[in-house]
Amino acid sequence: MRLRDLLILTLFLALFFGILLGSRPLSVPDEGRYVEIPREMVVSHDWLTPRLNSVKYFEKPPLFYWIEAMLIRLFGLSEWSVRLGPALLALFGCLAVFFAGSRMFGRLTGIFSAIILATSMLYFALSRLITLDMPVSVLLTAALLSFLAATREPAGRTRVLFFRGFYAFAGLAVLTKGLIGIVFPGMIIFSWMLVTGEWRLLRSMHLLSGSVIFFAIAAPWHILVGRANPEFFDFYFVREHFQRYLTKVHHHYKPFWFFIPVVLGGLFPWSAFLVQAVRDALPATWKDRRQHKETLFLLLWAALIFLFFSASSSKLIPYILPVLPPLALLIGKYLADAVERGRTGLRAGFNAFLVMSALIAVVLGALPFRRPDVAPSEIAPYLMIMIAVLASGAFGAWYLWKNRRLLPALAATAATAVLFMTTVSAAVPQVNAKSNKSLALEIRKRLGPDDEIVHYRNYYQDLPVYLERRMTIVDWRGELDFGMAIENTSGWMIDEAELWKRWQGPRRIFLAAGTRDADAIRQIPGKLFFLIAQNKNTVILSNKEDQQ
Repeated sequence: MRLRDLLILTLFLALFFGILLGSRPLSVPDEGRYVEIPREMVVSHDWLTPRLNSVKYFEKPPLFYWIEAMLIRLFGLSEWSVRLGPALLALFGCLAVFFAGSRMFGRLTGIFSAIILATSMLYFALSRLITLDMPVSVLLTAALLSFLAATREPAGRTRVLFFRGFYAFAGLAVLTKGLIGIVFPGMIIFSWMLVTGEWRLLRSMHLLSGSVIFFAIAAPWHILVGRANPEFFDFYFVREHFQRYLTKVHHHYKPFWFFIPVVLGGLFPWSAFLVQAVRDALPATWKDRRQHKETLFLLLWAALIFLFFSASSSKLIPYILPVLPPLALLIGKYLADAVERGRTGLRAGFNAFLVMSALIAVVLGALPFRRPDVAPSEIAPYLMIMIAVLASGAFGAWYLWKNRRLLPALAATAATAVLFMTTVSAAVPQVNAKSNKSLALEIRKRLGPDDEIVHYRNYYQDLPVYLERRMTIVDWRGELDFGMAIENTSGWMIDEAELWKRWQGPRRIFLAAGTRDADAIRQIPGKLFFLIAQNKNTVILSNKEDQQ
């Protein structure tokens, strides 16, 4: 039965995560950055030192870069191939939740939890974005669920395998996004042992052999890259771990409550049942806590990561993704119990789903009038479909629940999420205002092997991917500042005086600039500028007349 469920879930989720995967251009800056680094690895064959625009880039470890580089080598460089990594990892995360939920709470909980996670808005959105948040979230999920599964097993081979899986996945998480790969599991497990008094587990966790597994995975790259780059440790550990968390050095400051609406929106539509699920998971009294060890573990997992990031001075929406898997399991268990025990409750949940859907529909309906820059006329048909899906789906689910058809009501909720998110995926390519793909294609038609591409006071991070070459950058340092300070990059990281010297030379130059900068540049006397292409935000100029 479990194998059949696994196969059906895999097929459904593979289709869901794969649909329209390569339909939109790379977004900037993140997708451009996290494709360009592995692209440069493939070209340079340097798998040790990550580089962005040929400049040392130590902000993150390399595991995800290696995965992306492997996909580029296997399938070529395309939007589909580079988005395949996050999609496959998202699929693996859902299957891990299914497996754990089935073993801990029963078959129906496993199925529900996997579907809830897959159809949560934030999880689905990040399954199609090339960032590090989905990989590290999935690896943390696999590590923590492996540990929890091990605690439920009697002494023997299976328990040892689960504990070894915990250490291995934690090591891979460290190799994906740094110290949180071990800090989060350690923080959650310690707190759980403190609450439940399960200290005896320390004797059976195979700490020695587990540490060997963990360090064998996590340590070699850190040691080798540190030996090859003496400046690595200070930047990577001090600045990118401690200063990023404790200060506003990256200018991502948000208030303490920032992640509350993010979690509620990110779990939609299942956040409608979140409060009831959490309340149901809590033990009635302190004495009962040991009878709720698994749900307490999931609650601590979600709560501690939520509080950790809420306390940080640096906040971005994707950071909170690791709280979704435990919440999906708690909601899945709550809803599965309701179906199996024939509960007629859940009124608050379905009412909340109805209200939330109505509010989102109103916002979508007002978008073309309030924010025409975000919702141009091209997406009007998609907005109408989204509104219709939300209205009919939420009302249909509410009506089915009202008539005591709980399982069909939950199926209608999931179908609403699938149709809504698929429509959003179809609409997004129509509003990719920041993409420079069209400009890259225009340059590529004209580009010769000796031509130079220059970015003026900016770094357009998707252009090097589409043009498959290093860019020359004028008067901009940004995230490349550290690498520029330790290497000689004067050949391609230049000032304006050097730009105009090259502009007058025999070599053809394509200059990418913001619209305001381009207007100012064209007023400079004594220099010729030829317009090649432009979009809403960016202009491409050349020093040579277009021969086409």
